[in-house]
Amino acid sequence: MASARSLPYPLGFSVIDGRQNFALYSETADAVYVCIFDESGEETRVRVAERTGHVFHGFVEGAEVGTRYGIRVDGPWNPEAGIRHNVEKLLLDPHATAIEGGYTWGQAVFGHDMNESETRDDTDSADATPRCVITDPSFDWSGDVAPRTLLSDTVVYETHVKGFTQLHPDVPEDIRGTYAGLAHPAAIKHFTDLGVTAVELLPVQQFVQDSHLEEKGLRNYWGYNSIGFFAPHNEYAAAGDGGGQVAEFKQMVKDLHAAGLEVILDVVYNHTAEGNHMGPTLSFKGIDNAAYYRLVEGDEGNYFDTTGTGNSLNVGHPAALGLIMDSLRYWVTEMHVDGFRFDLATTLTRQGGDAELHSAFLTLIQQDPVLAPVKMIAEPWDTAGYQVGGFPADWSEWNGKFRDDVRDFWNSTDAVLGTLAQRVLGSPDVYESSRRSPLSSVNFVTAHDGFTLADLTSYAEKHNEANGEDNNDGESDNKSTNGGAEGPTDDEAVNERRDRKRRNLLATLLLSAGVPMILGGDELGRTQGGNNNAYCQDDEISWFDWANADQDLLAFTTSLIELRRTSPALRPTWFRQAPDADDARDTVDVLRSDGEGFADEDWDNPDARSITFVFEHEGADAFALLFNAADNGVEFTVPQAPNAEWELAASSDAGQTVEGEVTTLIVRDESFTLLRSRA
Repeated sequence: MASARSLPYPLGFSVIDGRQNFALYSETADAVYVCIFDESGEETRVRVAERTGHVFHGFVEGAEVGTRYGIRVDGPWNPEAGIRHNVEKLLLDPHATAIEGGYTWGQAVFGHDMNESETRDDTDSADATPRCVITDPSFDWSGDVAPRTLLSDTVVYETHVKGFTQLHPDVPEDIRGTYAGLAHPAAIKHFTDLGVTAVELLPVQQFVQDSHLEEKGLRNYWGYNSIGFFAPHNEYAAAGDGGGQVAEFKQMVKDLHAAGLEVILDVVYNHTAEGNHMGPTLSFKGIDNAAYYRLVEGDEGNYFDTTGTGNSLNVGHPAALGLIMDSLRYWVTEMHVDGFRFDLATTLTRQGGDAELHSAFLTLIQQDPVLAPVKMIAEPWDTAGYQVGGFPADWSEWNGKFRDDVRDFWNSTDAVLGTLAQRVLGSPDVYESSRRSPLSSVNFVTAHDGFTLADLTSYAEKHNEANGEDNNDGESDNKSTNGGAEGPTDDEAVNERRDRKRRNLLATLLLSAGVPMILGGDELGRTQGGNNNAYCQDDEISWFDWANADQDLLAFTTSLIELRRTSPALRPTWFRQAPDADDARDTVDVLRSDGEGFADEDWDNPDARSITFVFEHEGADAFALLFNAADNGVEFTVPQAPNAEWELAASSDAGQTVEGEVTTLIVRDESFTLLRSRA
């Protein structure tokens, strides 16, 4: 029998006939070495001698599950031409499934002289870099069933693995802030009691702690600085980072699935932690710089950057695209996740410069049978452009217009009734002409980037002093809807107004057509003390303060989610039609507060601050949603109830009452009222 031959695919380590096969893509390398480290840290280099096309491959003797390793790539050094090989630098395997340790920042991890980007530095980096770990892919997935929640039934909860449980009193201390902590029954109970259906995790792919933050005593908390697209971030593992983080992550997914919860990952494929021409050499830069990064045409010593981080992945090249696709399939097939939210997704469509609907990235995803069942959510912008509405029909998008227009309305901005109506109805102005549905819109009023809901309604200005940049970082205008005073106050009237504003924003989010996304902690009144850019605050500024949770706001949010879940009229799958439309299951009346329909000139009335929506679904309860953003009470003419008499379903006004047959109703200043007509 002929002996087994090594194979060029899959990339990274895989087992072939009981032997560890390694494969690495590089068009420009002359030699590739796998470097194995024993327990004492001694290095053994094994040259990967076979080559098929541009893939180096071979069996690595002595490699097994648990082996710590890195790679070295020898080849030309010509930064002006975009080639940056340096065999003295220990690199991470792009397909490593686990990574142990972190970086010691200094000259060693830079392929060039830190003061001169074109001068090669030959300091060996092995003592300053983390190690890859060969992991055991086996796991008992028996009984695991993906929830596959319909988009129309989905409520997304954006949160952070560490911050959610770091201070949770009912989660054991030894697993707080970890994957195991997020899977603890106390954590899961919060999700299920609240009624959300999907947990969207801020980046959990292996990322790098920034040197400039560590110098200031800060840390990269959010994790938008990826380096390992297959490895669950090691610092979030209670099991340690010797490979056990993989099984711990899988168990978390399995436990969340058992509770009916989907797991969506916020993924960062648009750039890596290696930065621009002055950045470190950690992996891709030393393997095949021009294949993995988009370089400036005619000036290949520099990087084309639409991410604001120094580099952008070269999605016009098969190697970079292949890496992304392999990674996505890995997280679905091996880790069982249910969807992805793509950070700065527009960058991934720029294979030739401009954003393209039919880019190779979007085309590959659309035709991939492994990825077809999972949710795809785009952050549809980057530093070079805004592309809301520009993604394929089977994608959903973070709808920044919803956030901005809803905040404008509750800020009493002039002449925004028209745009508010569009957002509440699922943004037909954005999606209907391309025959996309309201479910293309992921609606949100707050997200990790910006004020929390509590701070949005409590601060007129950002307070990012703790970030060490003299409060110059973060958005200068977050469309704050502060309640009349800056920061915490004992003024009961101010606090009551803030409470109404929080309920107004949450209600608009949860009662609008589309897919609602709640920023984790908003339902608890979580504050960051006015910090609207807490990316570097791995401390009490960002962690959930369970001891001071607003239980009334939690109960209010829970009741709205339950109302949405049980009421088809509040979660249409297509754009609602007028009540007299033929064969319409979902209908809507949009009325002035006097009960009359809007004339064209009404939408532009700068003084108009009130609006009524009547939502109906065939054979189900109907609802009248009354919004008043004016600074005075408004008497609404209430439409005739389609079914039983109107009853009060929800309101931001604690004193609102509805009794008997109602034809008019006063909605107090800056508040909403929701009426229900039971079928």
